[in-house]
Parts: sequence; structure tokens; C-alpha cells
Amino acid sequence: MKKKIRIKLESFNSEFLNISCYKIIEKVKLSEVKIIGPIFLPTKKRIYCVLRSPHVNKDAREHFEIKIYTRILYIYPKTIDMLKTLINIKLPSGITIRME
Repeated sequence: MKKKIRIKLESFNSEFLNISCYKIIEKVKLSEVKIIGPIFLPTKKRIYCVLRSPHVNKDAREHFEIKIYTRILYIYPKTIDMLKTLINIKLPSGITIRME
């Protein structure tokens, strides 16, 4: 196989994201496959503005933010068996994985 696998990991917690990246790297290194990453992408921030009181005090507001951390790994597998091992990796909950 000469194609590459792009794994994109997203999470709200950067610690769990780093742990899962290194779990994937450890599994891949056992089969001596070329791997590039983790590549850190910029953190996305969503800010929400909420009124403190539903009826009065429109000037009193609270701001909440959600940060989304992303990492990318590129894997150049030699065989199709590498895909099976990547699918069977147990990762912490709260992590979104996209394989392309």
C-alpha cells in the first residue's frame, strides 16, 4: 500500500487528546510503520453569551467558552492489517476520531 491514512482527533480535553495520540503512536511503532505527527492544529474557541436574568437586568450577562483541541497523525501503512489494529485501539471517551 502506498496510500497514507490521515487520523484527525478532536476533544474538549487536551490531556485526554495527548494520551490517545501517544496510544496510537505506540501501537503503530510496534509494526515499524512510518508515522508523522502529532501535528497540533489551532484551538477553536466558541463563546456563548447568556443573560443572567430572564426578565430584568439585560446588562448582566455571563460568557461561557468551549475550546476544541485538534491533532492530526499521518500513517503510511505497509499492509491492510494496520487498519484493523487502528480500529481496535481503546481510547478515552470524549474523543472524536476521523480516519481518511
